[in-house]
Amino acid sequence: MNTHTHGGSLAPGGVVGDGRYRLLAQFGIDARGGAHLWRARDGQLRRDVALTILVGNPADPEAARQGRRTLERATHMAKLAHPSVAKVLDVLTLGNGISSGEGLLGIIVSEWTKGSDLIDLVNEKRIAPTTAARMVQALAEPVERAHQSGLVLGIDHPQRLRVTPDGRLRLAFPGALPNATLRNDVKALGSVLYLLLTGRWALPGGPPALPTAPRTPTGELVPPHELEPSVPRELSKLAVRIVSDGEQGGIRTSSAIVRMLGNVIAAEERKRRPAENVDPDGTVWTTKKPVKDARRRRRLALGVSALVIAAVAVLAWVGMMAISFFQDDTPSGPAVNLAEETVTNEQKDDAQSDGSGGDGDSVGAAIAPTEITVYNPEGEGDGVAEAVNAVDGDEATTWRTDQYQEQFPAFKSGVGLIASFDEPVELARVDIVAASPGTQVEIRVADSAQPALSETQTVAAGTLEGERTELTLDSPVSTQYVVVWITGLSGQAPEFQSQIAELAFLSTK
Repeated sequence: MNTHTHGGSLAPGGVVGDGRYRLLAQFGIDARGGAHLWRARDGQLRRDVALTILVGNPADPEAARQGRRTLERATHMAKLAHPSVAKVLDVLTLGNGISSGEGLLGIIVSEWTKGSDLIDLVNEKRIAPTTAARMVQALAEPVERAHQSGLVLGIDHPQRLRVTPDGRLRLAFPGALPNATLRNDVKALGSVLYLLLTGRWALPGGPPALPTAPRTPTGELVPPHELEPSVPRELSKLAVRIVSDGEQGGIRTSSAIVRMLGNVIAAEERKRRPAENVDPDGTVWTTKKPVKDARRRRRLALGVSALVIAAVAVLAWVGMMAISFFQDDTPSGPAVNLAEETVTNEQKDDAQSDGSGGDGDSVGAAIAPTEITVYNPEGEGDGVAEAVNAVDGDEATTWRTDQYQEQFPAFKSGVGLIASFDEPVELARVDIVAASPGTQVEIRVADSAQPALSETQTVAAGTLEGERTELTLDSPVSTQYVVVWITGLSGQAPEFQSQIAELAFLSTK
């Protein structure tokens, strides 16, 4: 026999939603909106789901109004598809799955998120600072995508978040408060970062069992590095700036958070690079693994082959001269110029494949950028957290644009990636590995890391065909910032989207 529950008596084993959902375990309460967070069993589809149950008196006009507002927001969120946000499956309202006598204002049904509770995770162990930065950086992407559509995610309560088995933060219990704003989402990103670094929550309305972040006598947050000395100062300052409401130094957009976290992560990774040791005689010893460069090995093999061929030719000529000396005083045969370099057809083919064509400056090895970010001067996005996939050396990982219903430039003129180098490089060619036929690409150079499009200069262009496309500059250009700018997307209406698996920036020899 089913045991129907009421708002004040939600308990494991009870059922809600006209008896369809049996309550299994409670995972928290967001007291600010009367939201009880439960794991439940869908009796019809025989699967676990997450329930955000709004408890309140339907006869109270103000409570009913706020409940409707939260349910409306959840209904709009059903259109948002992102791996870091649990998909909204259903929204139950009074008269539609909920009776007036249950003491409930509504229920938001979403897919269940496997993994662990965020608070359990931080109570069990402190997260490494760079890991915490990456987790928040990835969570900022769905925030930005939602904000572009005018949606508020409502991530400003730690019990609404769970950590997936692969270590990703996920909004597991959707249902933004009726008065929540875009700014609340941004501040929440800072508070989540603060929580991962210190185990303390930096915003009001957190769960009673979770310690609140300490503040100075003037009301300012105590920086995380003062509580946990292992936290890098730049990351510590960033967490405070995101939560801060002050006009000076405050961070107000999730795209800025993604960019700044990326800078901090890159700086920390540079610090951890293996150090090089120099002997007094000038010999350099390094702990770095040798780089596997197939092109360089091939050139070395060709060079050795050329020397062998030249040596054989010289020996043959010497032999012929000796024979001629003993047989006839008059030399015969074609003249041989020993100063002329012997070039094999294979070497010529290799030179042509490098884009040098045998004339001018030849192309050297690829140079890895120190940073790569999404370049989108006309908006925010696309795939900001995955930008690094384009230069990680793994063709199985990709950076993708958002999916558009219309081809560029209907929505905007383009989108791309901007690569930054520690110092200017002599750029000669850009190689693009991508399974996005028809994508139109321009290679542009700039004088800064955040230029306006009008401040960049096009130095090469082409259309991606096949798995690998080489865009060779007419002549090498010295630059510190390179933009790979997509002006035409792959696909056809109503689904236009492009991807880049790997980028290689080649300089002159």
